Amino acid sequence: MVAVVEIGGFQFKVEPNSLIKTQLLHFQPGESVEFDKVLFLENEGKKLVGTPYLPAKVIASVVAHGKDDKVIVFKKKRRKNYRRLRGHRQHFTLLEIKDIILS
Repeated sequence: MVAVVEIGGFQFKVEPNSLIKTQLLHFQPGESVEFDKVLFLENEGKKLVGTPYLPAKVIASVVAHGKDDKVIVFKKKRRKNYRRLRGHRQHFTLLEIKDIILS
């Protein structure tokens, strides 16, 4: 079973027992979370497309929170002695997909 679910404004293709990395969600590690914005579902060759959502739920558990690798932002204008170096580390939440339920 495969589903496309919307989490925090982003779309993720999920399967049971898979791990996904989303933007930071304010849940505690070990907590169970339900997402009901399912856009697409494929089960045993049958494909269902929502308009915009399907009556289904994706159940996940929060594994951990963390910070991603550093992204370097470097700006430069030649011959103007202008250089700016910035780094950014995005916070993320690691989710484990437990089950996909079609209502």
